[in-house]
Amino acid sequence: MLDHIPYFSYVLSAFIGIGLAAATGFRVFLPMFAVSLASYFHWIPMNEHFEWLSGLPALITTGIATIAEILTYYIPFVDHLLDTISVPLATVAGSVLFASQFADLGTFPQWALALIAGGGTAATISSGFAGIRAASTATTGGLGNSVVGTTETAGAGVMSILAMAAPVIAAVLAIILIILVVVYGRKAWRKLRGKKNTTDPI
Repeated sequence: MLDHIPYFSYVLSAFIGIGLAAATGFRVFLPMFAVSLASYFHWIPMNEHFEWLSGLPALITTGIATIAEILTYYIPFVDHLLDTISVPLATVAGSVLFASQFADLGTFPQWALALIAGGGTAATISSGFAGIRAASTATTGGLGNSVVGTTETAGAGVMSILAMAAPVIAAVLAIILIILVVVYGRKAWRKLRGKKNTTDPI
């Protein structure tokens, strides 16, 4: 019945794409591994232009990358090094996963939407958590970073599953996450800057 609603397939694809993009904002490779795994076992359909994601090489590569990414975020100082490249990587991953959900939209609108909606969502969440991690380091000496890292991994897993199983819920959560991350991420950066200013010599 819903299939008869005009543009319903595009709206549903957008919801899935937003959910997956939000997931890459938490972790770059875990959502890609989830999509690769689901498409490899034919649990979800895959756009023919992105069939490489459903292949065994992509499944193995994203699986190894996922494990490495998760583990390295528990290594002090290395997590901050990863934060310096996580935003651009998340932007690319979010754009790719968003674009993979659209079939007959056309190359330009497909990638324009992917960069704006998918890349923008991923970059916002990724940069927000980078600010939260920086504030955690400044206030706890890095002891609280493992909590932040665990939260990010859990968020990536939950959002990846929801995006494929309940895309409407995933899209709503993604919007809420963006708002929360922007608000608390900015507060975290402001606290960090304020602390740096107070420690600067006059």
